[in-house]
Amino acid sequence: MPRHRDPQCPAVVHRTARAGLRLTRGQRRRLVGLLVSAGDVWACVLELNAWRRAHQDAPLAGYQALCRELAAAGPGCFGELDSAGARSVLRRYSDAWFAAAARRKNGDASARFPRRRRKMMPVRWYHATFALERRRLRIPVARGCPPLQVRLDRDLPYPPESVRSVTLLYNAGRLWADVTAEVPVTVYTPGGEPDPGRVAGVDLGIIHPYAVAGPDGQALLVSGRAVRAEHHLHLKDTKARRRAVARRAPKPGQRGSRRWRHYRRRQRVVEARHARRVRQAQHEAARTVIGWAVARRIGTLAVGDPRGVLDLAAGRRHNRRTRDWRVGHLIAVLRDKAQQAGITLVLTDERGTSSICPAC
Repeated sequence: MPRHRDPQCPAVVHRTARAGLRLTRGQRRRLVGLLVSAGDVWACVLELNAWRRAHQDAPLAGYQALCRELAAAGPGCFGELDSAGARSVLRRYSDAWFAAAARRKNGDASARFPRRRRKMMPVRWYHATFALERRRLRIPVARGCPPLQVRLDRDLPYPPESVRSVTLLYNAGRLWADVTAEVPVTVYTPGGEPDPGRVAGVDLGIIHPYAVAGPDGQALLVSGRAVRAEHHLHLKDTKARRRAVARRAPKPGQRGSRRWRHYRRRQRVVEARHARRVRQAQHEAARTVIGWAVARRIGTLAVGDPRGVLDLAAGRRHNRRTRDWRVGHLIAVLRDKAQQAGITLVLTDERGTSSICPAC
């Protein structure tokens, strides 16, 4: 939840950077223990509400009510996990529950309340509960446990005083730290700020992520051939791996051999690396569009929203292209960078626009 700010303060946006952790075996064991303890907190909430549901009682979904149950449990129930980290899991459950309730109220029958157990859950600590100095991060633990200090594998792009939260998570066999900071909105010199009256249209494409048409006949095309090549190479590599291990694949209900489990671990690592490469390329493409708009004092970006075509069955080849498109992420990164640059982004529905004459 964002903290309350004085209306007179400069406008800020919240940005998150992910950094890996350089750990010893002991540090890794303790961090994994924190994530497992967070999963135990999640499981306790699920069991509590399952018991209340069986007795036809109202579920406990409010954050304050869940925190009171946590306080009644007493200290030392979840290993080295401190109360601030446990409350972050309760906050995650409460947000998921009320988000599902809001979707069901609006008529979305596919929305489901959180009822699935997790072995590990991300843990978040807010400002003043952790310490960050350059690459050194001190993670809070329960009272009576030895201090836990880890080292990040890279420098953060934010000053330490602007960091508002740190999230510990596990992804593809590695431990990561998501660092969220307050970043001020760009302040321009008089006469150099974006003009809301200058509008540019943005079209999202499968091959080229952004095609921009600005005023005075100016245009920009951001090439996405490198991303498409990454998708093709990843698909080719995935097919080759599957053919190589097809005969060792376990039958339904079997655990699988050690070689099969090693293949599955390696597959998760490769998939995560591919996703990071595509995500980074899309961030760089959005940065190019915003830099082009700022240089031309464009204050409004009209972005066509083509997400309606994702539900159309167009054959396995084109379905693969639209699945790899990640159009929602393209819109999200462009909106985030436009907000930081002081540019307004407006989404427009593209349905029927191909049949409208631009001269009429």
